[in-house]
Amino acid sequence: MDVIIETSARHVHVTNETLEVLFGAGYELRKKKDLSQPGQFASEERVTVVGPRNKLENVSILGPTRSANQVELSATDARSIGVNIDVRESGDIDGTPGCTLIGPKGQVDISQGVIVAKRHIHFTPDTAAEWGIKNGQILSIKFDTNGRSAVLGDFVARVSEKFANAAHIDTDESNAVLCAPGMKGEIIK
Repeated sequence: MDVIIETSARHVHVTNETLEVLFGAGYELRKKKDLSQPGQFASEERVTVVGPRNKLENVSILGPTRSANQVELSATDARSIGVNIDVRESGDIDGTPGCTLIGPKGQVDISQGVIVAKRHIHFTPDTAAEWGIKNGQILSIKFDTNGRSAVLGDFVARVSEKFANAAHIDTDESNAVLCAPGMKGEIIK
C-alpha cells in the first residue's frame, strides 16, 4: 500500500474579510497553480507572518478562502518567530496562538490559528475501502530513502469523496527523510 508523499510548506488560509484587509476591498485570490487536492490551489498572493520574535516573509496563501484564518508552519518556523504551538489537525484552532499577517494594503492580528499541521493522508472512499482504512484511523508510513530511511507514525487518515490520495508532511519532516517530488511511502497499519 504505497501513497504519494507531498511536502506541505508553510502557508496561510484566510477568510474573505482578512483577504480584503490585506489586499483591498473586493480582492480575490489569483490562482498560481492547482494543488493535488481537488479545488485547492496556491495563489499568487503572499503575506508576511509576524510573531513575537521574528517574521516570515513571502508566505503563500492557499485558496479558496475559508471560514477561519489558519497559519500552518513547521516547528522550526514557529520557533524562529517565537510562537509556541501545538501539533493540530487542520481546522482545530481553538486555543492556539495567534500572529500578525501583513499584506500590501493592511495588516490583521489573528487571535488564534497558528499550528503545526498533524501528519495526514488523504484517501478517496474507494481506496480507503480497498485498503481497509477508516476515517480518523492512525497510520504510519515507511520512507525508504538512501541514508535517511525512517518510519513516521501519527498520520491521521482523512477519507472523503472530495480528496485525492496523498500523504502530507511538513518541511521539517520532509527534510528529515530526504523527500523528493514523486516519492512514495509504504503505509503501515
